[in-house]
Amino acid sequence: MRIVTGPTDRVVVVGAGLGGLACALHLAAAGRQVTVVEREPVPGGRAGRLAAQGYEFDTGPTVLTMPSLIEEPLAAVGERLTDWLELTPLDPAYRAYYPDGSTLDVRTDTVRMAAEISRVCGPREADGYLRFVDFARQLWQLERHHFIGRNLDTPFDLLNLNLLKLLGMGGFRRLQPKMGEFFRDPRTLRIFSFQAMYAGLAPHDALAIYAVIAYLDSVAGVYFPKGGMHAVPRALAGAAEKHGVTFRYDTTVTRVETSAGRATGVITADGSRIPADVVVLNPDLPVAYRDLLPPGRSRKLRYSPSCVVLHVGSRQAYRKIAHHNIHFGTHWKRTFDEVIRDGLLMSDPSLLVTNPTHTDPAAAPDGRQTYYVLAPAPNLVTGPMDWRGDLAERYAASLVRTLERRGYVGFGDGIEVQRVITPADWQDQGMAAGTPFAAAHTFGQTGPFRPSNLHPALENVVFTGSGTQPGVGVPMVLISGKLAATRITGAS
Repeated sequence: MRIVTGPTDRVVVVGAGLGGLACALHLAAAGRQVTVVEREPVPGGRAGRLAAQGYEFDTGPTVLTMPSLIEEPLAAVGERLTDWLELTPLDPAYRAYYPDGSTLDVRTDTVRMAAEISRVCGPREADGYLRFVDFARQLWQLERHHFIGRNLDTPFDLLNLNLLKLLGMGGFRRLQPKMGEFFRDPRTLRIFSFQAMYAGLAPHDALAIYAVIAYLDSVAGVYFPKGGMHAVPRALAGAAEKHGVTFRYDTTVTRVETSAGRATGVITADGSRIPADVVVLNPDLPVAYRDLLPPGRSRKLRYSPSCVVLHVGSRQAYRKIAHHNIHFGTHWKRTFDEVIRDGLLMSDPSLLVTNPTHTDPAAAPDGRQTYYVLAPAPNLVTGPMDWRGDLAERYAASLVRTLERRGYVGFGDGIEVQRVITPADWQDQGMAAGTPFAAAHTFGQTGPFRPSNLHPALENVVFTGSGTQPGVGVPMVLISGKLAATRITGAS
């Protein structure tokens, strides 16, 4: 494994996102002097918080899985997760709504979930689900320890007996036909394969190794932190500060200072210089290369689709919904083709509706509700639309009408606060191609083929976050923080 050469005592981490915070904790545990520089007044990066008229909204991810990956960097400095976060298991993890009017509750208890699938789709489908759980659990254990949790420098790092096991399990087949070995009903096929969108691909294009996302999402358990997802970076930052990490908020880094093939520090917007033996960059990787580092040959990447998010504070409550709700449109393959291939808005939207006040009423004024409505949308490369005009409000209005047709009666009339986040807003926040989901997980952008977390020319510049290994999603970003720290400390 390649590691940073030379002195590594003083580390500057640029960005207090989840990857940067996890990295800072692991480095603090290894005795490094760590300074985290963050442009915002609070930690979190994409996992931020928006306050408006008494309503509180998470601005980034809303689904939390694998809390053990939060526990790991805390444990590195001797802290316990339960002392920093109060987590509530969600039951159901999701409620799925289908065009035929049926619903399916996704439960993480496999016995109860098999019974639910049997009730909705029949006993044969329930048997397929149990076989899928065995497959996906083995897949996760294999990938977690031998591929996802390792720094991979070249394809040769993959050549071991575990790769043969992965091949034998069908991990390099396409996801959709692999899922067809377990499921026949289109409803179960959808709920256990839509997660490919998180990896930037349609299920008929993604590799079967990405069935692990469905495993984390639908089998391992979904949790909600008291105070919202932003409570996670607050906890990590609090623990890091307790153990000697220095935070400089409201401070924007404008460039990495370099000399003789090494980073020597960072320069901030007010002209200050912060010296460093190592610089860790947590901004979106292509943007970090473009804006913070000396000009060099940049790699052309294929980006994941983006999304439009509605943050809604409302007078309306709906008793029949769960915390997380997925509303599938009639069309399946066509929806993916529109968003990913053709650069079009969905003609028949599939939507994620999260209702945080279902679990945490404190996120809204008394008697009020918060909703987070996510609609997949093309990124700004595939679909360069004029989101800065009136398109944002027009599309938001169409999404509200779609929700009202799907059972959210009076949704529009109940809105007291609404914020619309579009690909243009993601771009303004420093995300390449206007997508919060980074580079797509094509075969050529996965594992050792994904942009490295160690700069190819500057031997003491390290990257963390979703744009580098292992990839997109809260679990992967937390792992990326540990992998970045390992590049610096040399520890396994």
